Amino acid sequence: MGRARLLIVLIILILLVAVVVAVLLPQMTQPPSPAQAPASSTEEVVQNQVQSTPLPTATPLELVEIVIALQDLPRGFRIPPNAVTLGPYPADLVPFNAITNLEDVIGKIARTDIYREQPILSNLVVEDLTDIARVGSDAAAILPSNLVAVSIPMDRLTSVAYAVQDGDRVDVILSMLFVDVDEVFQSVVPNHLTLFNLTEEGEYSLVPAAPGRAETTALGAAIISPSEDQRPRLVTQRTIQDALVVHVGNFPPDGRFIGVPPTPTPVPRADDEDEEGGTDATPVPTPTPSRPDIITLGVPPQDAVFLVWAVEAKLPLTLALRSATDTSRVPTTPVTLDYVMNEFNITLPVKRPFALEPATRSIRQLVAGEEIALEEAVE
Repeated sequence: MGRARLLIVLIILILLVAVVVAVLLPQMTQPPSPAQAPASSTEEVVQNQVQSTPLPTATPLELVEIVIALQDLPRGFRIPPNAVTLGPYPADLVPFNAITNLEDVIGKIARTDIYREQPILSNLVVEDLTDIARVGSDAAAILPSNLVAVSIPMDRLTSVAYAVQDGDRVDVILSMLFVDVDEVFQSVVPNHLTLFNLTEEGEYSLVPAAPGRAETTALGAAIISPSEDQRPRLVTQRTIQDALVVHVGNFPPDGRFIGVPPTPTPVPRADDEDEEGGTDATPVPTPTPSRPDIITLGVPPQDAVFLVWAVEAKLPLTLALRSATDTSRVPTTPVTLDYVMNEFNITLPVKRPFALEPATRSIRQLVAGEEIALEEAVE
């Protein structure tokens, strides 16, 4: 009996050991989770994953050899062999008129300025010097395709005190004076009235001419004559909007004004030193450059015709400078005496049995019967 019980206990122990080994052994051999793994093991896993991910293959850039300038080539310069070379250029960016053969460039003349490392195009070189004239002016180069250039006179009042510069945008304000005219004669009314008498012999007897109109008054027939010439009626309106200022002043003789440095002012040269070692130099006054009296605008073709008409009609044109960020087109109302009275609520003064002495007959520069003086003040 004792042996039998001992054998049963051994069998039970063996079974328990087998169960424990079957349960715990897989857990002991399983690799630790990422959260439980040490930092060095995590880095090794990341590196293994990066090494296992294939890198994208770069697409090779297709290059084409074209003629490129090795130095600055001024306009009119005959290109020598050592001034150009064949250089690689991305095929997708090659201009359609790029030159790929050195023989097509060597010995040719630069039609315009060509800069170092600039691709040489077929329209940048010419065979003969006379072809250089086809380059044209800078004004035509910067003018948009839908605009034409036309010049108008200007002074300090009509140019915003000379604030307008190349590249600005301006509006053109027009002032006009209207008078009544005879439809047939197209002359200012009133017409000169000449009376005549018919004699019994059939002859005419003329009465000296008198300006005015014939009316019947309480004293009988009379000719009412004006006390002065007809007063014109002024109207002012903004006409052209957002015009491009191509250039202020006269253009250079060669038409080149973009990027040209200004002519330096010569420094006055001092006289020889005097006996005491000082200089007896008399300061030479710096000459004041003359103000421009003409401006060139880029406008649509129909507006150019209008500007020429206004200049021919000797109408004053005033420029209004626009903001560099403003491209709007806003309608405006013509300004007349009625507009001023109504818009600003100006009341016509009533007649009184009293007045100021001396009589006020002018305001500042406005003088009855004379033009407004616009000349610059003499200092």
